[in-house]
Parts: sequence; structure tokens; C-alpha cells
Amino acid sequence: MTRPTARDKQNNVAGPDKDAKPSGQVLKTKNLDAALQETAGNGNGNGDENGNGERKKRSKSLVVGGTKYLTQYNKKFENRVKWMNPDRNMIFSIIPGTVIKVFVNPGDKVSEGDSMIILEAMKMRNKVLFPREGTISKVRVREGEKIPRGHLIIEMED
Repeated sequence: MTRPTARDKQNNVAGPDKDAKPSGQVLKTKNLDAALQETAGNGNGNGDENGNGERKKRSKSLVVGGTKYLTQYNKKFENRVKWMNPDRNMIFSIIPGTVIKVFVNPGDKVSEGDSMIILEAMKMRNKVLFPREGTISKVRVREGEKIPRGHLIIEMED
């Protein structure tokens, strides 16, 4: 086995076989467009098959630290919950439970630390407090309603 040379390191090639593609899921490439065409095949236009009738592997490009990568999709990636920048005007439940009491109505002005709702979870009553001051624009829950984790409880305005 030979050691990588300085030129190999410059071209991001490790090991003796410089023309071999990596066996892992990620392909580091300088010519991303050529790599995308290579993985896309020459299918029938619907994006599901290559020219031989085999299912092609769907790929996505991404940039990390200025280096472009080509990675294959997997089920976990396709079914992921996409991250959203939190909206400070929307308050979501952090635990599932039953709404026992709602303390506010639309149009009410509230301060940080005021009571929002009482949420019963696992036979314990949890008093949910407002994280900041503002005005209530919409109340999205009713007393007696069972809500899941991540459910929108209240919308506020500054």
C-alpha cells in the first residue's frame, strides 16, 4: 500500500487507487455537475429509473465548510421533520395532555410569567406560563381538548 502524496491530498484523493469512487454514502467532488449527471442516469424523464430500467439512487448536493458534497438520500432523510426558525409569536405545547383551564382570551394583554393554561399530563396538572409579554391574537385550544406535543396553543402579537 502506498502513502498519499502531496498532489493526492491537494486533489482530495486518499490511497493508491485514485480513480475509484468512495464506497461510502458521501462523494466529495470538485465537479459537482458531472457527478450529478453520472448518478442521475439517462432515464425516461420521471426521475425514477435509469436507462436500464433499474431504480436510480437520488442524490443531493450540499456545501459544508466550502467543500461541495454529493450524498444519497435515504428514508430517514426523506421523512425528516424539516427545521423551521422558531416564531416567537407562536406558543407550542412541549408535552401532550388535556387542557383543563384556559386563562386568556383573544385581545388580552399579558406579561411574562402570567398563567396561560393548565395542562394535565399523566395525572399531573402543569401550569403553563407566558414566556414574554404581548397581546393574544388567537387561542387555538379549548378546555377539555387533548393536544399532542408540538400543538399550537396560542398566537401572540408584540
